[in-house]
Parts: sequence; structure tokens; C-alpha cells
Amino acid sequence: MSSSQQMDEMKVKRGIVIKDDWPGYNLDLFTYPEHYHDDIENVYIPHGVIMDRIERLARYVTEDFEDSKIMVLCVLKGGYKFCADLVEFIKVLGRSSNRYLETRVEFIRLKSYLNDQSTEDLHIIGSSDLSFLHGKSVLVVEAIVDTGKTMKALLKHVETFEPKMVKVAGLLVKRLPTMTESLTDYVGFEIPNRFVVGYALDYNEYFRDLNHICVISKTGKMKYKI
Repeated sequence: MSSSQQMDEMKVKRGIVIKDDWPGYNLDLFTYPEHYHDDIENVYIPHGVIMDRIERLARYVTEDFEDSKIMVLCVLKGGYKFCADLVEFIKVLGRSSNRYLETRVEFIRLKSYLNDQSTEDLHIIGSSDLSFLHGKSVLVVEAIVDTGKTMKALLKHVETFEPKMVKVAGLLVKRLPTMTESLTDYVGFEIPNRFVVGYALDYNEYFRDLNHICVISKTGKMKYKI
């Protein structure tokens, strides 16, 4: 592959770029739980688009990992839908080709938000023992990466267990001036600094049941604020 082709490939892996002035789609164009009608501004990324992009990410993962077995570390709670769909697409690709990537999924639960603000601290809920990663090829699956501080702390924690290799898949990566380095190898969408919910992303545990990724409204923030 030529250097220009490699550059093009890297740009594609960096995700679909959503511009700062993207207004999203009118809510009337989609179905969603009616009780959220006043709580979301728009549909930012429709569910079908999310699924198509994840299918493409699954192909990248299948092509990039040399081992026939990988350990998938799913970051809860927001990453569970992304992880489930990504792993399923990896399985489907394997069944239709001669390159089957066996996946074992483990979970780690983190909490880094209070209301709509990142706490910037790594709070592991439950066991922090990740010794099962030792010597394994690991794919960390996270729904959203914003400041990068939580992911950086998690990767540092993961490295203490001496995995063979580590790559990161992030469904959403926020475009922030504080992001000084790339922490994700596979990106679904690069988005502006908007607080989004849905597709398992929450605001104080609400909105996880939305299939689409949506922008929360001021009304929604006030209603579910703690």
C-alpha cells in the first residue's frame, strides 16, 4: 500500500466528521419514546447510520488484529450497545470469510460524569483486577471519548496487567482543544462538543433507551439534573 493510500485509510478510521454547525434532524422524521419529546433537541445521528458505521469498524478490527483471539474490554454502562453490535458484526464477518476472529468479552464499569460535566477522575465501580488481560490482544470499547483523561487513566491501568497489545474503539470522539493526542484507533464519529444521549449514552441514567443519538435539550437537563 502506498503512503497516500495509508493516509487515506487512517483518515477513514478516524471517523465520520460531523461539522460544528450540523443542526441534526427534525424529531418529527423519526420514532422515539414519546416521554422524551421535550427533552431532546434533535436526532443527531440516526440509528441506521450508527449501525452502518459500526459494521465498517468491525471490518477494520478483523483486518488489523493478527491473533485469532482477542479480548474485548467493554466500558460500562454507556458502551454496552456499541460493544454488543461491534462484536456481532465481527462474528458475521468471520462467518462469511476465511478470517474468523474469536472474541471474549469482559466488562469494566467506570463513572466519570456528574450531570453533563466530566469529573476527569477514573472511578472504577467494582473489581479493578484485570489480570485476565495478561498476554492477550485487547480491544477496549468505549461509547464516547471527550477530554481523554478518563481513557488515558484507563489505558494506564490496563497496561499494568501486561497485555500483548491494546487498541481502542470509540463510537464518538469529541473535538476538543484539550485533546492533545489520539487515544482511539477506530472512531465511529468525530463530533463537536455537544452533550449527546441515546444508544446507551445517558444523562444521570436517563435516555439509554433511545435508539438514535440525540442532543439533550435545556428542559431535559433541568428535568433530570441531580
